[in-house]
Amino acid sequence: MPRRRALPALVLPALALPALALPALVLPSRARAQEVWPSRPLRVVVAWPPGGSTDTAARLVTAPMQPLLRQPIVIENRGGATGAVGSGVVVQAAPDGYTWLIDASGQAVNQALMTGLGFDYATAFAPVTQLTLLPALLLVRSEAPIRSLEALLAHLKARPGLESYGSSGIGTGSHLASALLLKRAGLAATHVPYRGGAQQIQSVLTGETLFTFSTIPTPAPLIRDGQLRVLGISTARRTPAFPETVPVAEQGFPGFAIADWHGLLAPAGTPGGMIGTMAAAAATALRQEEVRQRLTLLGAEPVGEGPEAFAGFLAAERRRLGAFIREEGIRAE
Repeated sequence: MPRRRALPALVLPALALPALALPALVLPSRARAQEVWPSRPLRVVVAWPPGGSTDTAARLVTAPMQPLLRQPIVIENRGGATGAVGSGVVVQAAPDGYTWLIDASGQAVNQALMTGLGFDYATAFAPVTQLTLLPALLLVRSEAPIRSLEALLAHLKARPGLESYGSSGIGTGSHLASALLLKRAGLAATHVPYRGGAQQIQSVLTGETLFTFSTIPTPAPLIRDGQLRVLGISTARRTPAFPETVPVAEQGFPGFAIADWHGLLAPAGTPGGMIGTMAAAAATALRQEEVRQRLTLLGAEPVGEGPEAFAGFLAAERRRLGAFIREEGIRAE
């Protein structure tokens, strides 16, 4: 009697990106039954607290991924230590395709900033896809007699070490962008870290600090109200949110580029087929107009490139920013 052939299993509908679409993943069991992945809800650990930009972006992107994967996605917020707490949770998870991580730029800098992590970011995770890029604006209060980046640098040069700049925390993009600008300009100012973006912006408004780099959502209303002045943007290209703002890189600092971002990762050892399927689902979600519009309101630019591109981006960021952090002796408290 001829042997019956098993019917093929289906995972993603044809909505996934063709370049990333993969055949169904079948995991054999001892009983020779077939289990199609995913066959139960997926857990996505967000390494930041509820309500922040990382959490909001995670929920925006994973919602339309659920019908593509045909399974619910359960968000679990595990914030703390610039993403290290949530990352540590995922490191300990089985690489079976049911636990994933959405993190931010701490993935690129925490290894250089912190001691005693208990894992190596470069080897503990498998990159899946970069979800977004978040440019930062260089800001001063509108009452300050500073109307350009050139004027800001001249002011700092005239008052060496007497002015200060704010950030949302040690090692954050707002800190590193300011520190890199000062280093390349050969100038000095005092760093004042705050617990978040709102306090950071308030410090500029009150004159407690002279300038700051900030991602777009918090300062945007204050810019439109004329309370804050924009002197530049931290990314190499302009952003649709403020298209007239000239990058710092075009104002005498070629190659200057520091930005926050959000990314999807998996525990190291997660099968490549599962990673490709998740990358395809995320890319499809990021192409949806409603998702793109809502991310734009967060000041985030959708990316959605695949695992190889994200791995290259992460490796380059870790080398570049890690070297800068060590050279400057920056350490997390």
